[in-house]
Amino acid sequence: MDTIVNYGSEEAAMQAYLREGEKRAMALGNRGPIRFTEKGELDPAIVEAYWRCGFYVFEGALRKDELADIEVDLHDIMDRLPVEKGATVDRHGRPALASDCKAPILHWARPLGDPWGGTDAANGRHPVKMIEPKAADGLPKEVVFLLLGSLQFSDASLRVYGHPGLLGVAAAINGPDFTPFNEALWIKEPGKGASVAWHQDGVTHWDSPDWDQGSHGFNFMGQLYGCTAANGVWVLPGSHKQGRIDIRKLVVEAGTERLPDAVPLICAPGDVAITNRQALHGSFANTSKDWRVTVNFGFHRRKSILGVTAGGIHNKAATYDEARIRERARLIGYAIDARRQRFPDEAPFAYQPHVREGLTYRWDDKARADIRDYNLLDLSI
Repeated sequence: MDTIVNYGSEEAAMQAYLREGEKRAMALGNRGPIRFTEKGELDPAIVEAYWRCGFYVFEGALRKDELADIEVDLHDIMDRLPVEKGATVDRHGRPALASDCKAPILHWARPLGDPWGGTDAANGRHPVKMIEPKAADGLPKEVVFLLLGSLQFSDASLRVYGHPGLLGVAAAINGPDFTPFNEALWIKEPGKGASVAWHQDGVTHWDSPDWDQGSHGFNFMGQLYGCTAANGVWVLPGSHKQGRIDIRKLVVEAGTERLPDAVPLICAPGDVAITNRQALHGSFANTSKDWRVTVNFGFHRRKSILGVTAGGIHNKAATYDEARIRERARLIGYAIDARRQRFPDEAPFAYQPHVREGLTYRWDDKARADIRDYNLLDLSI
């Protein structure tokens, strides 16, 4: 695969690993378009493949005009980023993106670095540091690789959040009363994008007596430019069923962080992957010539959230009651209406908790102001 920089003495082994991983990924039988039966149920073959592998790639889920909208928003976001970490102005001297936000928004890393591996970040869930290739000379000291609370900065991302097919998948996997989790924009620039060390998401339910393979929900990962073995997320198939995994032991046994049975998410522009949050996953530094920009958003089962005290990673610890869930779920209502306005040819999704309570939402300037710092109310477990 074409690269800007390489892994030095590890380059040949890495390239072989990428090629073999792609072959394994394409043989899993867990990809195809979103399909529903005549009864409106998610195709059983998709459900089987998702629960078997822990992820599924929905091919062609996002429209070409939708991708163009996301790209416009991406360029605007990149243009408004602070000139450096801690700065309050962008390169034009304007107030920088998120400089007035109370919620945590921007995450920075050294080009091709691993900011979380082997640290206490996120409750220490990234125990092993990934290899850090040497970046080219002359790059910024740190670059933004993750933007949280992304729906307030990108109308196009908000509209993806209201995608009727994807919300239909969420209802099929997590039940019609599913709840939000959080949203983000991952930006892995060529020759700069940081790695994310191997980890499992989820904190709260590992030791619960009713724990199962879906207890911590899932994430959708919409791909603007597609993703490859070199710049995409890697997943260990079936690991979502194994409970908490000893990641250090796996790496020691493999003799490398290139876990031998893992596979990459291989996506074209407009594909959307659904990935179980309990699956062991991570990504390598982006030494390739290709951008990866991922519109990321997750959902939970309501029974995994309601009455649960959690938080500490994506939001402050809190007990999630019906009022908290209802307030956070207004983003679903706004997203559905925003999408209805942009794509009037589509049949909007009917989110059952809103239908039952007679709640309606209108996406307009008042709503835009209403969602400022909305991610302070994320529902992290």
